[in-house]
Amino acid sequence: MAENPIITICLMAILFITRLASTLGKSKSWTGFLPPQIQTLDFARHLHVEPDAIKSVSSDYGNIVHENPAAVLYPSSIEDITSLIKFSYNNYTPFTVAARGHGHSVGGQAMASNGVVVDMTSLRNHKNGTAITVSKCPSLGFFADVGGEQLWIDVLHSTMEHGFAPVSWTDYLYLSVGGTLSNAGISGTTFRYGPQISNVYEMDVVTGKGELVTCSSHTNSELFYAVLGGLGQFGIITRARIALEPAPKRVKWVRMLYSDFSAFTRDQERLISINGRKQKNALDYLEGSLLMAQGPPNNWRSSFFPSSDIPKILSLVTQHAIIYCLEVAKYYDDGTRHTVDKDLQQLLKGLSFVAGFMFEKDVSFVDFLNRVRSGEQKLHSQGLWDVPHPWLNLFLPKSRILEFNKGVFHDLVLKRNITTGVVLFYPMNRKKWDDKMSAVIPEEDIFYTVGFLHSSGFNDWQAYDHQNKDILKFCDKAGIEIKQYLPLYNSNKEWINHFGSKWRNFQERKAQFDPKMMLSPGQRIFNAI
Repeated sequence: MAENPIITICLMAILFITRLASTLGKSKSWTGFLPPQIQTLDFARHLHVEPDAIKSVSSDYGNIVHENPAAVLYPSSIEDITSLIKFSYNNYTPFTVAARGHGHSVGGQAMASNGVVVDMTSLRNHKNGTAITVSKCPSLGFFADVGGEQLWIDVLHSTMEHGFAPVSWTDYLYLSVGGTLSNAGISGTTFRYGPQISNVYEMDVVTGKGELVTCSSHTNSELFYAVLGGLGQFGIITRARIALEPAPKRVKWVRMLYSDFSAFTRDQERLISINGRKQKNALDYLEGSLLMAQGPPNNWRSSFFPSSDIPKILSLVTQHAIIYCLEVAKYYDDGTRHTVDKDLQQLLKGLSFVAGFMFEKDVSFVDFLNRVRSGEQKLHSQGLWDVPHPWLNLFLPKSRILEFNKGVFHDLVLKRNITTGVVLFYPMNRKKWDDKMSAVIPEEDIFYTVGFLHSSGFNDWQAYDHQNKDILKFCDKAGIEIKQYLPLYNSNKEWINHFGSKWRNFQERKAQFDPKMMLSPGQRIFNAI
């Protein structure tokens, strides 16, 4: 039977319209906020708008802020990143761009609502991303060239193969190099070696104009100092040259408990006064923390205390309500293994911890640096890692720590009785920081970092958030000039106060390197009210 030509034409028309509608529908799903021309560019094949892709970057470790981008770029090369930013910069209506490393921010800092999130981890799957190479030159000695997408745990393993390692670390190593350098990168090693941003020789940075620039303290220095601690406002770090030193083999790891806050801080300050990078009689690591009745002595950061000693530690905590824990480490290798115990004993001589409450471990260098990993894996297995984390991190001037101890630790945190997570409290030396960098710290020679590392349920994180706000209110009312680390502000006035004397320079650098204010909108600095 012959086909009816009218029916055939109608069917073909329906098929054409269906395909056209399908194509337009797919296009519209991500060009509603992005220019349609973006589809014609080479990097467009690495742009994804599927629900799973969007969902993967719409939250972070904090699990409190949730914002959807228009698309996610999975770059196969640095060129994909420069092309994306350059396209946005040259467009009549620029869209925002945020680089995302391991997603460990806690307040949406690596998000780009209706913009594009660059998933930096994608570069680790491609040879034309910058990996990890160890080299040497007469002026610098040994160093590692590291892609901004690389995790510090991978930097550790790669450099250890050559017998070297960086000297400044974060407590948790599954963070991206570009991420920590955009903030500062701090831990118990900071008092001696400075933050991670003080241990960078050179960087490759993609600016807000889409330009790939190599910078150092001698070349393009304004960009170099802007980016380090710059909260992602001036460019995306694609390579960093990191200082290396010979890697030790093992670590003497000690914790001591204090019932007296003044003795605790006095001993900390005495120990960090020995801080020369080449001083053999100096500690390599020092941190402090609080133990309170509502939290276990061992936590996700490390199961340090022997189970047999837990009862007497809990008894001490019950007796005093708050116990202060001083934690130190001394590295050693084959050349110093016969003297390390004597050196450590000399360093700790005369400290005022509670008699009978000194605990020691001997662990490998890698196990010490990666000490948080086992706790993370345990929480993952229990479904307790991907929960809200209403954190608060502060830098506190030394002159006000007694007021803070009474007004915050005793009169606020202890009485409210909801803090079950880690509370860190330890000092740093200002001279180990470079004031030309964007990072902001208190003016005093010694300042303390305070970290309330809360974990909560999905229905009660607001209680911790309210406590955090009350801590900030207390400091403001008492005139304590704290600085937030990993800052979270919502108003232009708060950011101006945060940066203080650095604000004008910060603005000028923004105008120079990201004049259309496209980069890292999740920080809410230049798009604040």
